[in-house]
Amino acid sequence: MKKLDKDFYLRKDVLLIAKKLLGKILVTKFDNVETSGRIVEVEAYAGTVDKASHAWSGKRTARNEVMYADGGVAYVYLCYGIHHLFNVVTNYKEIPHAVLIRGLEPVKGIEAMIERTGKKIFDSTLTRGPGNLSKALGIFTRHSGTSLQSKELFIAGDDFTFPKKQIGASPRIGVEYAAEHAIWPYRFYIKGNLFVSGKPK
Repeated sequence: MKKLDKDFYLRKDVLLIAKKLLGKILVTKFDNVETSGRIVEVEAYAGTVDKASHAWSGKRTARNEVMYADGGVAYVYLCYGIHHLFNVVTNYKEIPHAVLIRGLEPVKGIEAMIERTGKKIFDSTLTRGPGNLSKALGIFTRHSGTSLQSKELFIAGDDFTFPKKQIGASPRIGVEYAAEHAIWPYRFYIKGNLFVSGKPK
């Protein structure tokens, strides 16, 4: 398993990066506890031209400022005041592209994930959905801005890849507010995988 280098994130095509993240492994190492999962569902957000993006029309706030950094850092924000959602910032500085990680297939540290989430048993809900996977891996808004080259939070690749025929595409979930951009097929997922979140309406 090898950590993805910074150049992986600096490419200009956020859709390409999103698809290439499928099959990669998201790893956290907090308080001497390692947890990880293979990425099986993502959503791409195309910055200032994308009405579903936090950076639509060049919007800048204290929360989303990290989106304008060089690619290869974490953007973690709070949704509904409850869920910490982990995103990968991509492209070069001042181009606020990002990829939301929506589903993971657990690889390592399942017992720690169960303890963090308060679940009784291991099932697909452990890391299905962006809020669940962040909780399971111990990711919070305080990790926003963390370099994905760090020892505590990073994405790695191994020799595994999903066959292209297993990769599905659809509109993103929960972005009805984005008007005509809500139907853009910017969600990519592994067909039939139990850790992929609910289908969009």
